Amino acid sequence: MGDEQDTGGAAYLDLRARYYRGVITRVFYGSGSGTLRSQTTGREYRFRAGLVDVVGPVPRVGGLREGMEVGFDLARSSNGTWVSLIRVFD
Repeated sequence: MGDEQDTGGAAYLDLRARYYRGVITRVFYGSGSGTLRSQTTGREYRFRAGLVDVVGPVPRVGGLREGMEVGFDLARSSNGTWVSLIRVFD
């Protein structure tokens, strides 16, 4: 019993470390789009349903709320930088 280790907490922290950290600042439910702000740089990025994958307990843009802390990934194209994935943590 003393030899067992709880790795659940470490796995949870490792999952959070895989993403940039941000806060949802705006959600436009009618168009399925919005913006989030990076906690590191303060820069704002746009996201749009159909172009962003939302994973976690809220699997769609319509479930996002302003003020939620999320993880995110970015994609770059000739049209600029946009959010390609939003990871909702518990």
